[in-house]
Amino acid sequence: MDLELKGKTAIVTGGSRGIGKAIALTLAQEGANVAILARDKSSLDAARTQIAKAAGVMVEAYSTDTGDDAAVKKTIADIASVFGRIDILVNCAAQPGGQGKPPSLTEITNEHFWADMNVKVMGYLRTSREVAPHMIKAGSGRIIHVSGLAARSTGTIIGSMRNVAV
Repeated sequence: MDLELKGKTAIVTGGSRGIGKAIALTLAQEGANVAILARDKSSLDAARTQIAKAAGVMVEAYSTDTGDDAAVKKTIADIASVFGRIDILVNCAAQPGGQGKPPSLTEITNEHFWADMNVKVMGYLRTSREVAPHMIKAGSGRIIHVSGLAARSTGTIIGSMRNVAV
């Protein structure tokens, strides 16, 4: 399939594993240069190497917490400088849901709830807000938010709320 992505630049948050890594690999195989973001540097470096080797395009890894406004601003500015353009943003960053026993309603703390929302909901807003001026200037761009299964089916209480919010 040719999605006409050759020479475009894609950013994938949560790009070091799971759905984000699979999306980053597919975009790269379609010819897009890719910037992957995640918090774990060792996973990022391994994903970067694997994607670059499989696709033969420019792939850069950025250890970034999308829950940190200043870090997101710096990372997006760095990506724009290194790649020269930003065409696609795919937001996948989140705490993994469905692993382990979900907490009951009475076990959920405000801190846990807001930490989860800060990364997924606010993190998606932060990255979108930072890439938007680049896309507007270029006259085009695509922003895709991956929510998760808990938006439509039973999951953890927090997971369901954050996915519905996206």
